[in-house]
Amino acid sequence: MSIVEKIQRLKKEKDGVILAHYYVKPEIQEIADYIGDSFYLSKIAAGLTEKTIVFCGVSFMGESAKILNPDKTVLMPDRRADCAMAHMADAESIKRLREKYKDLAVVCYINSMAELKCYSDVCVTSANAVRIVKALPNKYIYFIPDRNLAHYVAEQVPEKNFIFNEGYCPVHERIELSEIRKLKETHPEAEILTHPECPKNIRDISDYIGSTSGILNYAAESEGKEFIICTENGVRYELEKQNPEKLFYFTETEPVCEDMKLITLEKLAYVLETGENEICVSDEVIKKAAKALQNMLEIAG
Repeated sequence: MSIVEKIQRLKKEKDGVILAHYYVKPEIQEIADYIGDSFYLSKIAAGLTEKTIVFCGVSFMGESAKILNPDKTVLMPDRRADCAMAHMADAESIKRLREKYKDLAVVCYINSMAELKCYSDVCVTSANAVRIVKALPNKYIYFIPDRNLAHYVAEQVPEKNFIFNEGYCPVHERIELSEIRKLKETHPEAEILTHPECPKNIRDISDYIGSTSGILNYAAESEGKEFIICTENGVRYELEKQNPEKLFYFTETEPVCEDMKLITLEKLAYVLETGENEICVSDEVIKKAAKALQNMLEIAG
């Protein structure tokens, strides 16, 4: 029996469903029941009927799935798979700013740990952040934890007053402008598609800025045949799968999330078989954090 056959058997036995982010390895994306970015997977997680969810992503994603499905078992193939940015904000700063600004909305990027969501008014993803911030009645926005996405949203919603946190995604932060320009010189017809977690100097030279799903949609709908992709390289699999006639280039120093790449078929089979690496979130945290996540789903539609 192959490892894939074993996973399929175990999934059926455990009434399981496999969710995978675009940044995991191709073989994990191939076996997943649902593949997507954070917003899509959050919507899917909220409506699942299976008893066991195996989340092939990083820790905050498993937490979010558990918060939206408190009665289900949520398993992570590798508990070490974490997101550095998810820890780059703190409750004390939120409390201090709430005292200073009475008309403040704390907008929490879903790429954050459950504790931060507890102190937030609404969660957002890169796919829906602009839409949600525009819909909020508050004048002041404290956007956590990512500064790059926050600045991008602020540019789209100039009527709001933003307070910026200093968190960032190490993978997107390391993408070099000089390497993008080098690619552009070699492939002058290529359009530059960029995730908003990238710094402003990269966003400023881009033809399109959007979430992972947005990048996929743009590449599929564009009449262009060549694209420079400024996000984690795991999206290459879906880009090439959807657009076999098009060419996709990544910078010489490829953007790789090593945490996402920790997930393997063997680890996926192991947790399905043993039930190990279960995500546990206290009832109190679930109750508080669920409000921000549910607000996101309601506002974003």
